[in-house]
Amino acid sequence: MIHATSCQSARRHRRRAWSCARLFSVCFLFLFFAADTRATDPVGDSIDWKKEKEFWSFQVPKASPQPKVTNRQWPRQPVDYFILSRLEQRKLSPSKEADRLTLVRRVTLDLTGLPPTPTEVQAFLHDRRADSYEKLVARLLDSPAFGERMASLWLPLARYAEDQAHMVGADSSLTYPNAFRYREWVINAFNRDLPYDQFIRFQLAADSVGGAKSDDMAALGFLGLGPKYYSRGRPDVMADEWEDRVDTISRATLGLTVACARCHDHKFDPITMRDYYALAGVFASTKMVNKTADGKNLEGKVTADKMPADTAHLVEDGEVQNLNIFLRGNVEAKGPLVERSFLHILSKGEPVPFKDGSGRRELAEAIVSRDNPLTARVMVNRAWGLFFGRPLVPTPSNLGHSGMTPTHPELLDDLAVRFMQGGWSVKSLARELVLSATYRQASRDDAKKAAADAANDSLWRMNRRRLSIEQWRDSVLAITGELTPASGKSPELDDAKNLRRTVYARVSRLKLNDLLMQFDYPDANVHAEKRSTTITPTQKLFLLNSPFVLERAKVFAAKLAGEVPGGDKPRIERAYQLLFGRAPERAEVSAAVEFLRKPTAGEMSRWEQYAQMLFASNEMLYLD
Repeated sequence: MIHATSCQSARRHRRRAWSCARLFSVCFLFLFFAADTRATDPVGDSIDWKKEKEFWSFQVPKASPQPKVTNRQWPRQPVDYFILSRLEQRKLSPSKEADRLTLVRRVTLDLTGLPPTPTEVQAFLHDRRADSYEKLVARLLDSPAFGERMASLWLPLARYAEDQAHMVGADSSLTYPNAFRYREWVINAFNRDLPYDQFIRFQLAADSVGGAKSDDMAALGFLGLGPKYYSRGRPDVMADEWEDRVDTISRATLGLTVACARCHDHKFDPITMRDYYALAGVFASTKMVNKTADGKNLEGKVTADKMPADTAHLVEDGEVQNLNIFLRGNVEAKGPLVERSFLHILSKGEPVPFKDGSGRRELAEAIVSRDNPLTARVMVNRAWGLFFGRPLVPTPSNLGHSGMTPTHPELLDDLAVRFMQGGWSVKSLARELVLSATYRQASRDDAKKAAADAANDSLWRMNRRRLSIEQWRDSVLAITGELTPASGKSPELDDAKNLRRTVYARVSRLKLNDLLMQFDYPDANVHAEKRSTTITPTQKLFLLNSPFVLERAKVFAAKLAGEVPGGDKPRIERAYQLLFGRAPERAEVSAAVEFLRKPTAGEMSRWEQYAQMLFASNEMLYLD
């Protein structure tokens, strides 16, 4: 399937070095689009709007009655009835519940991004009260680490970064030395369970919506930290920046690839050039500013080292303007003037023009309206993907015609409705998902079930997942006892003194940190709907040779020697408790002892080498 998101890549290619495979697909689509006669007549008159609104994602989600199931003892949460009903229809049964050790490690890493301590593991294993798991989940949701974990989901969607991909020499005037203020706002918003509709409103228009406090102005970094290009006074350059805003907002919140309509009516979805320029006009009516705490804008070029410490990078209204359609995307070929408004397909009748300044507030209200069929669906789908390893709609930022259909449409709709009815609470959504019997299943394979559903689309077991780079690095630091609970300005990830959580490290558009790149952190130049999971030789080479890993191995070996002054076996047992929350098996102890008793080779002691191997083990890298 050719996805519509490829079309905007052609325009960005002149600014970035895209991969050969990406370039090939872009060239193919360029030839395809070149023959489009609609590009010269961008009015969308041929669209049957009534018929288009019958498409599943453009219909307002509806709550479903509880599905009938045979095994009524299994469900624990409303979502379980939908999963079990599908399983029973396919003559499948759910897997047994995972053991308590697996559960405590799984849910702790999922909700906080950190591993449970041996004390926490033992407390849960010995707590046999009926509500022990529910109390564990409640404690984890109340932890400040929950916001840090959720920020790792949101920041790549917002293409968060602290510099530009197009820096010349030492000119840092277009960078964002205080980008961390937006990141901290996102973390705090998740921790205080700011309703998701307000979460969106504040990021688009905190300066003009009710309920926003002075601290919420940092939310405007969602737009204020976007890419800036050189020669920003040129119309074609500004058009590229407007496209970034339209693309990021539409894909992150609506799950639609609206930017594909910049040069022609959308090839797959009912989105016209009029729709695109109606939204682009909102951002053409704004300006990106560096604002100090006293409300003053820094004028002219100010390099990063000269910027006051209280500066925030925000967006505010500028000269309000409507845009002409640029025929075939050419800023010199102007078509009809388009008033700023929302998408036709998501409006009742003709879109109502925006009149309040740039229209950011009205746009935010349209996005979070209960009548909008997409916003709630998109968020619950992302949350499902975070906790189950695969979203219900496999293309989470494309719920249009060129995206994939949901595996469980009734479940997706029911979750979306209850998400809105429950006050858009992200914590309540997370609580239901991790308390479900579906989430608590073991991840072990079953040959007969795999033959019927090899992809596990019906969720007859839990998906085994590799930890994100943030989870793995933070786990290593937590296990060695070095993790520093600090926020503020962003240190380089490679700084030997940086012992903070990975989410607080600097993210670059110019050159993404090698560690982040090797372990599939998304490109910060564009909205990233999900992460790849690759297995490459460079990942293992990093684990074998990285100064970070080598130093952590030395610290861990010293920690074990200090905590367990006895022989090798007690230290091995303690190492397994700290890393995996369990006691080692007899064969694991024997293999470790045999290795440790061999003569030391190289600069590292045998215990340091053993610690390094444990950090690189599959059990450390994967989550059952």
